[in-house]
Amino acid sequence: MKPEQGPIHLRFGGGPGDSTVHPAILLAVLIAGVLICVWPRRRALVLFLASTILIPMDQVLLLGGAHFPMLRLLALFGFVRMLRDRFSSKLQIFSGGFNRIDLFVILYASFIAINGVWLFAEMGAVVNQAGVLYTIFGVYFLLRTLIRDEDDAVVAIRALVGIAVVVAAIMGYEALTGHNPYAFLGGANVRFYANLAARDGRFRAQGPFEHSILAGTFGAVLVPLFIALWWKGKKNRWQIGVGLAACTVITLACASSTPILAYAAGIFALCLWPARAWLRAIRWGLVVMLIGLHIVMKGPVWSLIEKIDLTGGSSSWHRYMLVDQCIRHFSDWWLRGVKDTSVWGWDMWDTANQYVGTADSSGLLPLVFLIAIIVFGFKYAGKARQVASKQGNKNSALFVWALGAALFANAVAFLGIGYFDQIIVVWYGLLAMISATFAAHRAESVAVEIKPQSASLIPEFAGMGLSGGVMNSTLMLRAEEIAKAALQKTAAERGREQSGETEVRDDAAITRRHFTSL
Repeated sequence: MKPEQGPIHLRFGGGPGDSTVHPAILLAVLIAGVLICVWPRRRALVLFLASTILIPMDQVLLLGGAHFPMLRLLALFGFVRMLRDRFSSKLQIFSGGFNRIDLFVILYASFIAINGVWLFAEMGAVVNQAGVLYTIFGVYFLLRTLIRDEDDAVVAIRALVGIAVVVAAIMGYEALTGHNPYAFLGGANVRFYANLAARDGRFRAQGPFEHSILAGTFGAVLVPLFIALWWKGKKNRWQIGVGLAACTVITLACASSTPILAYAAGIFALCLWPARAWLRAIRWGLVVMLIGLHIVMKGPVWSLIEKIDLTGGSSSWHRYMLVDQCIRHFSDWWLRGVKDTSVWGWDMWDTANQYVGTADSSGLLPLVFLIAIIVFGFKYAGKARQVASKQGNKNSALFVWALGAALFANAVAFLGIGYFDQIIVVWYGLLAMISATFAAHRAESVAVEIKPQSASLIPEFAGMGLSGGVMNSTLMLRAEEIAKAALQKTAAERGREQSGETEVRDDAAITRRHFTSL
C-alpha cells in the first residue's frame, strides 16, 4: 500500500452474503409493518418506534443483492402508510407545511448521495447511496407524518420511556455478565454480541445498537425529553423517574465518555431556562471566549477536546485529531469528500464525529446542511417557546424548551460519535417533534391574532345583520369560526409570510381566499 493511496481493497459491497434474520424477527416485523399501515396514527407511531429501535441492525433480509435491515423493511411499510394517508384523507406528509428543517434534511441526504456517487463513480456507490436516501427519507417522512402536534410528541416520548426501560434492562445484564442477549437471535454480529468489548475491566454494553457509544448516547439524549413530561400533567410524572433511571443505567453501562457528556449537556441546557432572555449574549460570549483561548493557547482551541476523559480510558486524543486533521485537509475534502482518511494518521479511518464524518466523506455542502438543520431546530423551538410564553402557557413553553435541550444534547454527542444505526430514529423523531410543535404554536398564534372585524370584510357576510358596521353576535361568532379555520388551514403559508419568504397579506385576505372551500 502506498502511503498516499490508502487501502487498495477499499470498495463497495460485502455485508452478509445471505439473509441473517431470525424467522421470528421477520414474522414480527411483517406483522408490525401491516399494523403500521392500518392502525390509528398514534398506535402506529408507538409501534414504529419500538420495532425500529429494539430490533438490531444485524437482522438483515437479502433481496436481489440489496440488504434490508429490519429498519429499512419497516420504512417500506411506512411509505405505504404515507401513500394511503395522502390519497385517502389528503393528509399532508409535512404537518404544518414544508419548513426549513424539512428542506435541509432533504438537501443533506441528497448531497451525501450525490457526492458519494460522484466520488466513487461505480455502480456499488449508486446502490449504497440509494440505500442511504431510502433509509433517511423513509424514517424522517414517516415520523413527520405521524407526529403532527404537541400531543403526538408526548405520545412518542411516553413510548420512548418504555423502550428505554427495555434497553436499560438488557444493557444492565450485559454490564454484569459480558453477554448480550441479542446473540441468541443470530445475525451478522452474533460473535460481537456474545463477546463484548471491555475497557479498564468494564464491559461496554450496547444493547440492540451497533456500538456501545451509540447505545449510551441513546439514553443520554432522552433525558431532556423525559423531563419534559413533568409539564404535561401529573399522570406522566411516575414515568419520569422510571425513564431517568433507565437513561442513567444506559449511559453508564456503555462505559464511554461521549454519552456522559451528552447527558450533562442536556441537563445543562435545561438549567439555562432562567437565563433564556440572555441566550444571545451567552452565545456571543462563548464565541469571544473561544477566540480568546485560541489566541493565548499553545495549541488550537479544539485541542481542548483531548482533555475530556470522563471514564478513565477515553480516546479523547483521537477525537481531537479527527477535528485537527479534518481542518488541515480542508482542500482535500471540501468539494465531494475523500475516499479514505486512514492515510491522515493513526486510526483516522474511524471518523467517530458526525460533523467530521459528514465533511470527510461527503464534502462541505452536506456539513453546512447538517449545521443548518441544528440551527433551524433551535430557531423553531425558540419561536414556539416564545409563542407559548406570550399566551401565558408556561408549561408548554417549558416543554418546548426541553425539546431544545434534547437537540443540544444531540449536537454535543455529534462531537464524539457519528449516527449510523437505529439511533437515527430518535434523531429524526426529535426533529419531527420540533417541527410539529412549532407548527402547532404558530397556528395558535395566528388564530389568536384574528379580529372579529376581519369577518365583516368577507363579501358573503356583507350586508347581513350589520348595524353601524358591526355584525350581530350570531353571525359574528360564525364568521370568527370560519376565519379561524381558514387561518389554521393556511398556518404554514402565514409562517412563510412572517419569515419574509412570501408577500405578507392580512387576515381578511387569507380568509376570503379560503372562504369558499371552508
